[in-house]
Amino acid sequence: MKKAASKTAVNWKWLAAAVALSITGCQRRVDVPGRAAAHMPPKTSVHAAPTVASALPDSLALTPVPVVPHLSDTLRQAIRRLHAALGPAAANLRPEVLEQACVGYLTLHPIGRIERAGLLAVADMDLPNTTPRLWVLDLRAGRVLHHSLVAHGEGSGKLRATRFSNLEKSACTSLGFYRTADTYDGIHGYSRRIEGLDKGQNANAFNRYVVLHAADYASPKYIKQHGRLGYSRGCPALPPEQYKAIIASVRVGSMLLISGPGLASRWLDGAAAGKRFLARGWE
Repeated sequence: MKKAASKTAVNWKWLAAAVALSITGCQRRVDVPGRAAAHMPPKTSVHAAPTVASALPDSLALTPVPVVPHLSDTLRQAIRRLHAALGPAAANLRPEVLEQACVGYLTLHPIGRIERAGLLAVADMDLPNTTPRLWVLDLRAGRVLHHSLVAHGEGSGKLRATRFSNLEKSACTSLGFYRTADTYDGIHGYSRRIEGLDKGQNANAFNRYVVLHAADYASPKYIKQHGRLGYSRGCPALPPEQYKAIIASVRVGSMLLISGPGLASRWLDGAAAGKRFLARGWE
């Protein structure tokens, strides 16, 4: 009897592990007063205030983005030309945020931290969530491949993300550079894991199950009903109408930057990026 009971316990452990793998990813948070979230993700809950950065002023005024130091005039001019070539779809992509993304790409790619050449994704989480604030860019062609809404974490704020955290139970968005990883089918369907590359800013993203996935609260229809997007548990959640194309485009080894107030990254190395650009361009 003891042997049989032990075997049953092991089977239950394997079953629990399989279920956990099928539901990884942050869960839906519906923005309806008095209504609790339908499901909670593995190992996540709203964390106490001391675990997140201090809230920024509650204002629609955008936070100034610091210039990347030691950036050569050659590269800065190339980024300006790229921004102009991207056209109307990049009108709300602030040049300083594009500069951060390009410098990170040029720093990370040569050392193998990202493998995908000529493409990057960038989200400006300082913009209100009613504004499409995610772009996927073809650097070689100077073209916007995708431009969409993207939700921020419940712990980060309402209309704008004003708090950011790397802690597992914060339900916050984490700033920094990411490498895209494998895809899987979970509770949100087709999803993609992402790996944080900035220690102290987003390095816990993989363990927090921060992923790219679809959510009905990240759609224009939700904005019409509620005046703003709903919230994830820290995931950059995407519109159901666009998520498949976006997730497919940022295949394994691509770079994603989630930018916002307080971003600090070792990969914003203007000098290294300038040398790389002179040697190889956007390759």
